[in-house]
Amino acid sequence: MGYKELKFDENAVFLVTGGAGFIGSNLCEAILEMGYTVRCLDNLSTGKYENIEALTSNPKFTFIKGDIRELDTCMDATKGVDFVLNQAAWGSVPRSIEMPLLYEEINIRGTLNMMEASRQNGVKKFVYASSSSVYGDHPVLPKKEGKEGKVLSPYALTKKVDEEYGRLYKILYGLDTYGMRYFNVFGRRQDPAGMYAAVIPKFIKQLMSGEVPTINGDGRQSRDFTYIDNVIEANLKACLAPSEAAGEAFNIGAGGREFLIDVYHDLCSALGKEVEPHFGPERAGDIRDSNADITKAKELLGYDPEYDFAKGINLAIDWYKENL
Repeated sequence: MGYKELKFDENAVFLVTGGAGFIGSNLCEAILEMGYTVRCLDNLSTGKYENIEALTSNPKFTFIKGDIRELDTCMDATKGVDFVLNQAAWGSVPRSIEMPLLYEEINIRGTLNMMEASRQNGVKKFVYASSSSVYGDHPVLPKKEGKEGKVLSPYALTKKVDEEYGRLYKILYGLDTYGMRYFNVFGRRQDPAGMYAAVIPKFIKQLMSGEVPTINGDGRQSRDFTYIDNVIEANLKACLAPSEAAGEAFNIGAGGREFLIDVYHDLCSALGKEVEPHFGPERAGDIRDSNADITKAKELLGYDPEYDFAKGINLAIDWYKENL
């Protein structure tokens, strides 16, 4: 079952933090299309108002410009909310290496503020963004929950700490928390601009504009690229998951493995380009290989991703052709 068939109480209220970002705006849009009420909290530091502008005419949508680093803002935003989907965070491993203090402030303290506000306001389910980066230097594939190595970046550490707080908030306070360990999410509205942009939209934009993309490393590193609609499904199914599954983190991937050089050539082919890439140095803090074992999410959340890489990448390319 995809997410569109899921049923909640007709008066259910969802709060999406980071709701003007890539994943957050897609969540807001999907929940509104299902007929439910959505609040979007974002300080627009990395999110974009244009991602949610079309939603503002919907009477069931409210945009709150605010920062999760401010507890009072979090308290106000969670009043009367049933489900919190906490996507507010700063991503990017390289940027976290440059700005560790800011990452601690936003990704750890901000998430903790949201958990505490949710606890005090009686939120039913708190679903939050974690990351496959928590696996660190553990070499075994596929990646399986409970077999993590040493983290390789401040970003990864912030997500590991979030998971520990999620576990404690379930054990100590009874807040049902569910960590979503995202594996390289891609799709519509992912920002292709800037030096910290994700690789798929960045390559698409560069190829479409006649630039020569740079691949960091030899291109043989692999990723479990996960289409955005799989992530929407996982978040919403977590909102309906049993309380017994709370306090845990779950791999949210497609369960596949794509080598970066192959992805690059697939994009060239789809866009009708013949461009040999540059190869640059490997990036500090990056995991070499990534592939999700999604058994736990399937068994405990009912997660059953509809989109493999081939299906997702074609939809993403179509979107960028229309919107870039």
